[in-house]
Amino acid sequence: MKLTNISAALLAGLASLTTGCNNQSPEPSTSALTGTSATTNVEASCVAQGWAAQGTGTKGGGAATATVVTTYDQLKAAITNTAVKVVQVNGTITIPSGGRISFQDQSGKTLFGSAGAKLVSTDQTQANSGIMYVKRCSNVVIRNLIFEGPGAYDTDGWDNVTVDACTNVWVDHCEFRDGVDGNFDIKNASDYITVSWTKFTYLKAPRAGGSGGSNDHRFSNLLGSSDSATGDKDKLHITFARCWWAAGCVARMPRVRFGQVHVVNSLFNSTVSSSCIQAGYLANLRIEANVFENVKNPIDLMANNSTAVQEFGNLYTNTTGTKAGNGKTAFTPPYSLSVLSASNVKSAVTASSGAGATIAGNTCAGSGI
Repeated sequence: MKLTNISAALLAGLASLTTGCNNQSPEPSTSALTGTSATTNVEASCVAQGWAAQGTGTKGGGAATATVVTTYDQLKAAITNTAVKVVQVNGTITIPSGGRISFQDQSGKTLFGSAGAKLVSTDQTQANSGIMYVKRCSNVVIRNLIFEGPGAYDTDGWDNVTVDACTNVWVDHCEFRDGVDGNFDIKNASDYITVSWTKFTYLKAPRAGGSGGSNDHRFSNLLGSSDSATGDKDKLHITFARCWWAAGCVARMPRVRFGQVHVVNSLFNSTVSSSCIQAGYLANLRIEANVFENVKNPIDLMANNSTAVQEFGNLYTNTTGTKAGNGKTAFTPPYSLSVLSASNVKSAVTASSGAGATIAGNTCAGSGI
């Protein structure tokens, strides 16, 4: 539906959504968009907070008319077409074997799902796994989508989604589950990224015997691909806010190299965890007002070669292992957020409109941090 056809009442409702982005509560703002059909484009009018607000800012395709897709061919065509600025996914779309979508060299684009939208990959092979690879893009918003893989299998395969050499990316209200190599990785000098209200989980049993050597590769998020990737230095400015590392996550929640990474108001409660936040080479980590519940090693200093690992205001319940920083003060963010006290984080993140693909579509309501 084009913006010019939206009624005056809806325009008034959109104005209230911008206000909703600043609320601390995860509950959606009341607006005229309540009950909107899944086939209707709901134009989001807010912009990203956190690190994605830096540089040129991040608002994706804005209020451009959505191209609605329901099949793999339509999805691939819309994502790869630089003239399409907003892509709306309806229903479940299965990615065929080897059909990983290359989203490259674009700027100013939004990919979002209507309620219940899901992108699914069933291939666990090294060459043919993965859902989407985002490379050399800027000003991108990905919202309200479930990315479902076939389960962890260490074949040096592909993540559900990888962000490579991109700037100003906002991932909001998504769920990443059961990636082959990882759920969602960021690498290669990517910068100014915010991941908000997003859930990471593994619901399928891991497959053992992969060529990579790990029999349980439920390793969710890798930030920086190796210690030798020196181009990541002074890049990888990333915010994870009001996210949820849930059942099945074993490690990399996230694992960080080089970057200035702010993990704030997030929940960690995977009972199979071996390590949660992993501080790698030259990582600069600000770990603020999170909840760690029934997990092992909430903060893993690994080889103790990070720049700074500072934790404060966190809540630890029935945890074992390490949870201290390295005694060095982390960076001070150039932005401000409405930070919840740790005692309020779990209820916010697990609410019906909390972390995950829990909203109606491309709406700003409930996306504030």
